[in-house]
Amino acid sequence: MEPLSRRSALTLGGVGAAFVVAGCAGLAWEWTTNAGSIARSSNGAELVQPKLLHSANGRLEVNLSASQSPVKIGDTTVNALTYNGSLPGPTLWVGPGDTVTVSLANRLNDPTNLHTHGLHVSPRGSGDNVFRRIDSGTTAEYRYEIPKDHPPGVFWYHPHHHGLAAQQVFGGLYGAIIVDDITPIPATVERVMIISDLSFDAFGNIAATSQMDRMRGREGSTVLVNGQLDATMTAHPGDRERWRIVNACTSRYLDLRLDGQSLQLLGNDSGRFGMPRPVNALALAPGNRADVLVTMVAGSSVLQALPVDRGSPAGMMGGTSQSSETIRLATLRVSGTAASPLPSPPVSTPRDLRSDAIARKRTLILAMGGAGMGGDGMGSGMMRFTIDGRGFDAARVDQSVAAGAIEEWTIVNTSPMDHPFHLHVWPMQVIEIGGHSVETPTWQDVVNVPAHSQSRVRIAFEDFTGTAVYHCHILDHEDNGMMGVISVQ
Repeated sequence: MEPLSRRSALTLGGVGAAFVVAGCAGLAWEWTTNAGSIARSSNGAELVQPKLLHSANGRLEVNLSASQSPVKIGDTTVNALTYNGSLPGPTLWVGPGDTVTVSLANRLNDPTNLHTHGLHVSPRGSGDNVFRRIDSGTTAEYRYEIPKDHPPGVFWYHPHHHGLAAQQVFGGLYGAIIVDDITPIPATVERVMIISDLSFDAFGNIAATSQMDRMRGREGSTVLVNGQLDATMTAHPGDRERWRIVNACTSRYLDLRLDGQSLQLLGNDSGRFGMPRPVNALALAPGNRADVLVTMVAGSSVLQALPVDRGSPAGMMGGTSQSSETIRLATLRVSGTAASPLPSPPVSTPRDLRSDAIARKRTLILAMGGAGMGGDGMGSGMMRFTIDGRGFDAARVDQSVAAGAIEEWTIVNTSPMDHPFHLHVWPMQVIEIGGHSVETPTWQDVVNVPAHSQSRVRIAFEDFTGTAVYHCHILDHEDNGMMGVISVQ
């Protein structure tokens, strides 16, 4: 199977994510030399849903404990990082206008914190404040006031302590957040599907990551759906399932295929299209999500992830940074009596900023350079990862924005690798990806910027003031400096 080229990947992150269906090459599994063997379960266990925590009467109170815990993957027990002892953590199911309080107990050996990725909530104080530090052995309280007009969709939570984000997410710390629809979308079954990758050594511990892997952005040797290997799903012909898919991988891009089934994409990230879009594939950069309707067709289908070429750091040995094999994620078996058709999903009208007045235009430059910078949190000899020529500094404000302003940002990627650009708190309307304009309003919080190209977005800095960050969502690149600070006042 030929890897998806960077030119083909211009739509990664959901912009027009209808690819030509590719043929199925022999399915294989990718292993790294330092990884322990994960034994596959022979019984094809049914895909299990993460524990669901549902709000009631406008409130959700959650206790999360971050710790190293034994978990079973296939027929092998390994030591992962978990929330509440499970991989992934519980799904938080809320509605617009709800208040969510989280008590986070840090039982790790290192500091941590919590980021509610994609939620349009305040970055101040105990909100989505990634500048907080929760030391080992301590407990902290978070409080999120979800706006009454918050868009529905699939979001997620994970650690964001600078310098440790990649290792902690890679180890297993992540969970989904669902903001429910005010007008329900009829579905036979609803599934949350968190795709992640990780590697273990021969002793079942999280494998050490080399400096070269961190420069590329690490990809794990084991790829999971809801913490499971090659699980099965069963359905009846005509069933319409709603799959909320999260790419929780630290660096891996996903080109997902489910040949033989009928897919409709409701939207990506924090956005919803006006009408569902028929798609042949789902392209998700790290941090992206997809909200998908699957109308079942009789037979057996394989959910698989095809290789994606995301480029390579210049001057490095070892070729491109890509998944080298097609990966079998889950098997879907559809049989039995046909179900009755369900009503069509409701039509919506996404907000479109293209006719609004723009207060300011900015250009941000993502770059990778030579080694040896010491002041930006990068180890000696590490390649430099910068935005506008500077590595991350929590004490420095890089962009000052007037509250309520609508701005247009052009994100230029001068490097030979793709970078998924993520802005906290305020969603982005995608205008252009890799020099290709987007015809219909598309809202995301992670936008791919192809190698040696640029992407353009518009942002309404509304509802909240405070200090947040923007960064590459290849988390090793973020940890090594490709992040900036934004202050909205």
